[in-house]
Formats: sequence, C-alpha cells, structure tokens
Amino acid sequence: MGVTCVSQMPVAEGKNVQQTVELLTRKLEMLGAEKQGTFCVDCETYHTAASTLGSQGQAGKLMYVMHNSEYPLSCFALFENGPCLIADTNFDVLMVKLKGFFQSAKASKIETRGTRYQYCDFLVKVGTVTMGPSARGISVEVEYGPCVVANDCWNLLLEFLQSFLGSHIPGAPAVFGNRHDAVYSPADTMVQYMELFNKIRKQQQVPVSGIR
Repeated sequence: MGVTCVSQMPVAEGKNVQQTVELLTRKLEMLGAEKQGTFCVDCETYHTAASTLGSQGQAGKLMYVMHNSEYPLSCFALFENGPCLIADTNFDVLMVKLKGFFQSAKASKIETRGTRYQYCDFLVKVGTVTMGPSARGISVEVEYGPCVVANDCWNLLLEFLQSFLGSHIPGAPAVFGNRHDAVYSPADTMVQYMELFNKIRKQQQVPVSGIR
C-alpha cells in the first residue's frame, strides 16, 4: 500500500448525504476515475469493565476494534492514546472471552461503506458513514500508491484532493506528523478512520435518513 489521507466531506448546502456522495462520485468519474468495487471500514468501541477499575476512581480506557475490507484477514485494535495492535480475524472471538475486562459500549458500532475508484496512481474511496440506521456523514480516503513516506507526497495528495473536493480539502493528518520519515503502514490509515469516526460521533447534528 501507499500513503493514505482520510478526511470528512461536509454535506453540500441544500443536499443530503446521499446526494453529496453522488456529486463527489460524478466529479471523480468526470476526471476519468474508474470504479474498482466497493469497500467497508467498521469500528466498535469497548470500554474497561467496571470490575477491573477498583475503588480508586480510575477512569476507564477505551479500545476500538476495527475491520477494513482492504485487509480481510486482519483485525485492528486501537487503544485510546496508545498503540495499534494488528491481529487476525479470530481477535473478535477473543474479545468475547475478555468481556470481564473489556465490554462493548452500547450502540457504538459505526461504519463507512461506498465505492472504490482508481485514477492513475490514486485509489479513492467515497463512503457513507452510518450509525445504526442513520447516515451521519461522508468519508473520503485517497491513497497514493507509489510512495510509502507521508512527508514525500503530501503536496501531491493535496493537489489531487483539491481537484474534486474544491475548498473542502483537509489539513495534513496528525499521523503524518507523528511518522516523520517513517514508512507508512495500514495502522496509520486505521488511526485516521478512528479519529474520523470519533469526530462524527461527537457532532451534534440531526441524523439524515438511513442509507444502506
């Protein structure tokens, strides 16, 4: 894989989530991008079980268990302000056995689904972010395949993002600064999705009609 930027696209004025997604995909197709199947990224939140916190008033920690259709044999466990563990898909079974330590937060499942597009060396994924039956936002992921060092290709990614996002181009992801000149990894992409999902969870907006 190459270097990836994950961002949120605001809903266009006078449009809903579905209509905004269609506007974006039309722009991509006009640029010459070709459909390359679909994608899905999901995330479920777990919190430290109360029985493990003791009586010292300790704050519970959060862990996010995530899946990405680009890596169908892997499961990602991201700790709040901590490392990212990459395991095989049996990790989901392990979480059931660890319910005495980590418990699934009620109604915490959030995911994004949509279409993959290939344009020259760029892989673009535009998805609808949903929680339960409600569409809550739009995710845009752009990967530049030939490069594996974020600092070497951010300007190129930015230029491409501007070609179809217009004035809504994002700033450099925080993970880029943390990586400096290190080789970019799938875990860096999952950290960006975790941050995007948490941002959307916190946004106080009226849910748009669900799209599946």
